[in-house]
Amino acid sequence: MAIDLRSDTVTRPSDAMREAAADAPVGDDVYGEDPAVNELEAAAAERVGTEDALYVPTGTMGNQIAARVHADRGTEIILDRKSHIYCWELGGLAQLSGIQPHPVDADEAVPTPAQIEEAYVEEDLHRAGTGLLALENTHNGRGGVAVPVETISAAAGAAHDRDVPVHLDGARLFNACVALDVDPARMVRDVDSVLFCLSKGLGAPVGSILAGDADFIEAARRVRKLLGGGMRQAGIIAAPGLLALDNVERLAVDHENAAALASGLDAVEGLRAAEPDTNIVQVFTDDLGVRAEAFIEACEGRGIRGGQHGPYLTRFCTHLDVTREDVDDAVDRISEVVADFRD
Repeated sequence: MAIDLRSDTVTRPSDAMREAAADAPVGDDVYGEDPAVNELEAAAAERVGTEDALYVPTGTMGNQIAARVHADRGTEIILDRKSHIYCWELGGLAQLSGIQPHPVDADEAVPTPAQIEEAYVEEDLHRAGTGLLALENTHNGRGGVAVPVETISAAAGAAHDRDVPVHLDGARLFNACVALDVDPARMVRDVDSVLFCLSKGLGAPVGSILAGDADFIEAARRVRKLLGGGMRQAGIIAAPGLLALDNVERLAVDHENAAALASGLDAVEGLRAAEPDTNIVQVFTDDLGVRAEAFIEACEGRGIRGGQHGPYLTRFCTHLDVTREDVDDAVDRISEVVADFRD
């Protein structure tokens, strides 16, 4: 049997989610008349301690909506050079909002106050100025790093001291909160908006939440419509999202499985795998002399699926469809792959 470790986006909805979708009360969400969507948005806002929330089809759309609402065209957005909104959203900041990325090397996943001070641009005759700071937690591109709440607050404070709004890409927000034992409302208290996904480790089939104050969500709703995200009887997909919110605490199981996977693979001669904070395991094959593309192809030949994230970097991601037995099996199969390369 294949074990799919490419991403936690491959999770399948539970039977209860399928039943909730079939039974969901529905209405036209563009008119604000879908009961399931309204219930989900209210529950999501309460969970992260914001005034309001908006159901969006994808995390990418949510991030792009936030950027367009917060920042004027031509302004700069300070962000980490490995952040999802910069690397993996098809240049949406430029294409959709006319915003210029100002990347920094945030080795700790979030720009420091000193880096923010250095990157900040005052508006003048020649430059449009800094319009937004974008943070990410957990940080996908840096291996699922769970960023401490104090680090988030320090960065947000540095931005707010310069009247710059702050958006948090929290696609895996609850992974960070579970790993650090921090209440989600506290984690996002000092940012102006937050995006979190229902369709990753929480297991919903589709959808994300964009949350913030009432004025921000009112503006975001208009931009969602502009970008084609105005949905009609969306309760069919929103109802499973309500159940997904019940899956937050079980994310700890994914973290335990990821730690076991990393430990097992790091013990294989030729592989290096750092201990993960959450559910993302980064495996380096440079010591083996095998590029990630070839390594992944060989793993797939043994029924293990992973994703390439660098010339010698493969990402494996645990999720609710992966058991501890699957992890042990994956270590054994990948060990056989490595043995084949070494022969």
